[in-house]
Amino acid sequence: MSILVKSCLLLIVVTAVAAQQITQQPSQRPRRVNGSEQTTEAKKTSGGSGSEEVDEGDVVRVDTQLVSVPAVVTDGSGRPVSGLKPENFRLIEDGQPQTITNFGTTETPFEIALLLDTSGSTRDDVALIRAAANSFIEALRPGDRVGIVAFNTAPTSDKPIAAVEVLSALTDNRESLRGAIENLGSSQGTPYYDALERVADSIFRDAPSEDVRGRRAIVALTDGVDSSSNSDFATARVKLSRAGVACYFIQVNTEDFVEDRLMKDCNDDGQLALSQKQIQRYRELFFPKAKSENFDSFCQMGPFERMSISRELYNLARREMNELARASGGRSFAAATLADARAAFARVAADIGTLYSLGYYPTNKARDGKFRSIKLEVKGLKDKTQIRARDGYYAPKQ
Repeated sequence: MSILVKSCLLLIVVTAVAAQQITQQPSQRPRRVNGSEQTTEAKKTSGGSGSEEVDEGDVVRVDTQLVSVPAVVTDGSGRPVSGLKPENFRLIEDGQPQTITNFGTTETPFEIALLLDTSGSTRDDVALIRAAANSFIEALRPGDRVGIVAFNTAPTSDKPIAAVEVLSALTDNRESLRGAIENLGSSQGTPYYDALERVADSIFRDAPSEDVRGRRAIVALTDGVDSSSNSDFATARVKLSRAGVACYFIQVNTEDFVEDRLMKDCNDDGQLALSQKQIQRYRELFFPKAKSENFDSFCQMGPFERMSISRELYNLARREMNELARASGGRSFAAATLADARAAFARVAADIGTLYSLGYYPTNKARDGKFRSIKLEVKGLKDKTQIRARDGYYAPKQ
């Protein structure tokens, strides 16, 4: 009888312990989808539609890129249209309608990278560039933040080289920005592509805050002719596209100044030479099958050959700036001289002040690095309108 009683008591204790362990153990490990944690049971009660099938107990993290689309809407007379709402827009990616999840009105603050080209023919006119840059900053709204990038001469053990310099990170402190502009230097070369890449990697390195998401731009005062970059146009273009930056260019015309000095003798103090990087880039783009040694020496080239190379490089620069502006939803403005830059900056500031910003999470979640086209339409308006927006983006890679 004593053995039987002890056995019954032991069975009761074991059963109670097992029941307590079952009560304390969660039904399954939480899984993270789009930043939220849900158990499988919770996913069932909330519908869970559109989620990936996963094994029980797995933790899933889905990182989806928010695509930003800055846009300007104008009426039949070219005047900006204000007061639009998300329901006035229809957004399509690769033929598939998308859901607009973020929307910024024209009053929402902006973040702007100001790139000032102080190389070549502009070196003697830094004072004009300072004045134009300061007037541009004053034309912006109080909440807008600006970062400043320029060129300078970096001393080396061999000889001075042109370098990209970040004079100011993004800030809305106008006094700090004026001080940065006052420190504007100059360079003997033009690392223009490196500067575009630096804007994407440095000025816009961090993800934007919610209030400025989709409202970022680069405003560049330059002739767009690169002479010393390690980067190239294709790399800079992809990085700016992935950063969702609207590109604005004030195209300064320095062609006559440069060509006049290219024609001088190499021993002339006023002579200006094409860099070896410029000459080789010209060969690779226009005569890829030509021998590299045929383009080794600038001084051995005839005046007409120098002129031809210069004109091709200037035409290339204008095409690249116009392409970046069009593809990103920005604009290009011509400035015949640096004296015209102030007026061009005023037009850029006015244009930025009319930008809407839309954002969406694409239904295509593939991280394949491929280009995807964007089409933005306006609906619900009686008057005929025109819309300017970026034409696509590059998907992230694995």
